[in-house]
Amino acid sequence: MTQAVSVRLDDDVRRALHTLQASGLSRSEAIRKSILDAAAALRRNQELRAEVAELEADDVDRKEMREVASLMESLRAER
Repeated sequence: MTQAVSVRLDDDVRRALHTLQASGLSRSEAIRKSILDAAAALRRNQELRAEVAELEADDVDRKEMREVASLMESLRAER
């Protein structure tokens, strides 16, 4: 089932919509695609934040990262 939605567009959004339409998308396709893309980006950001939090909470992983950083520092050429 589809549902119509009304939206007020400011100048920036109107220009962006025209750009999307110039690529060959209809107005409806451009709006739907933009909403889906924004939701997907938000999900990716949330998943990434969760992954970072999980890694930061992993003491074994943090210890290994410190050891690798220390090794890399020891291998760095002296100037």
